[in-house]
Amino acid sequence: MTQAAPARSPDTDRSPWSVFLIFLRLGLTSFGGPVAHLGYFREEFVVRRRWLAERSYADLVALCQFLPGPASSQVGLALGLSRAGYRGALAAWAGFTLPSALVLILFASSLAYQNSLNAGMLEGLKVVAVAVVAQAVWGMARTLCPDRLRITLMASSAIAALLLPFIWSQPLILLIAGLLGLLLISPDTDEQQDELPVHITRRTGSMALALFFLLLLGLPLLVTLIPSQMLALVDSFYRAGSLVFGGGHVVLPLLEAETVQPGWVDVDTFLAGYGATQAVPGPLFTFSAFLGTAMDFGPPGWVTGLICLLAIFLPSFLLVIGALPFWAQLRHSPRTRAALAGINAAVVGLLLAALYQPVWTSAVTTSKSFALALAALVALVFWKLPPWLVVLATAVLGWLSA
Repeated sequence: MTQAAPARSPDTDRSPWSVFLIFLRLGLTSFGGPVAHLGYFREEFVVRRRWLAERSYADLVALCQFLPGPASSQVGLALGLSRAGYRGALAAWAGFTLPSALVLILFASSLAYQNSLNAGMLEGLKVVAVAVVAQAVWGMARTLCPDRLRITLMASSAIAALLLPFIWSQPLILLIAGLLGLLLISPDTDEQQDELPVHITRRTGSMALALFFLLLLGLPLLVTLIPSQMLALVDSFYRAGSLVFGGGHVVLPLLEAETVQPGWVDVDTFLAGYGATQAVPGPLFTFSAFLGTAMDFGPPGWVTGLICLLAIFLPSFLLVIGALPFWAQLRHSPRTRAALAGINAAVVGLLLAALYQPVWTSAVTTSKSFALALAALVALVFWKLPPWLVVLATAVLGWLSA
């Protein structure tokens, strides 16, 4: 079936300032972790603003799932890049990341973290993520899994992700799904491809990828040649942002090894920061801002926190800029589209698995939490209320019913 290209948003959405404001609202209200973030992005940019089609969004999610680093933040970077160039990418990152980063810097500066959220309100924020992810899974499945083969790929991917919860399992599942799509799926030759306008040349992309590897391999060597605590800190956080697939909670063991074991922060501080990160919206990688601020490295703590934040996200910028110009051309090939059809079905399966573990299992533990999740889902799917309003309403209901 031919999928009509969506209507474009007004040109007012194409300024870096507009991109910043859009992502700032998401950065203030996107609770629930990276999987929920992808649901918020889909609702905002596919359904509401129509920046791109469902299939193109899934293609972009698939690419970012393959890249190391925080997948949801990389999707946001790519969306900002497509709307307003490099300044748009920076605006999208700043809007989505800085709210939680600044809150965590304040937490670390006090060095006396106390959970300022009522337990019922925190439960409401966790529950609303269930509704957001469920809405995204249902909407994407209707478009990307139109036949028995792709429904089977979706279900098989979800089962594999739940039974094999390893760091490399997600890229491996996507790779296998791509091979099966290449062998078994015949893409519609008349299928319209909704463009993701990225004005990056292959030369620029190659330079970004070269810089990514140069820093990854060169920073450790530079630290041995020029002993410096700050340089070692940048190396540690850059490596953490470069070598983690899946993002989110997967980065925690690596950050613990890089910060607690050398004695830069103690275990209690690390755990306090992790707890604080669970209570704020936005990407989990902003935990780096807390860790940097909590260290006693000479400069003011907030300066070190911002340096750590930039270091852990720098690989994402380089990888997105490096991969997009090649990806934009590859996805037009019939063979690539066949592989992407399988990969996109697997992406829905991975979201379905994440809907159960950890989103459902950590949030829906009582009949009250199930009722809140159901109410939020009805508000999103049938009443078409904006996600930020549903987030706030569910948090208030959780607080009132505590």
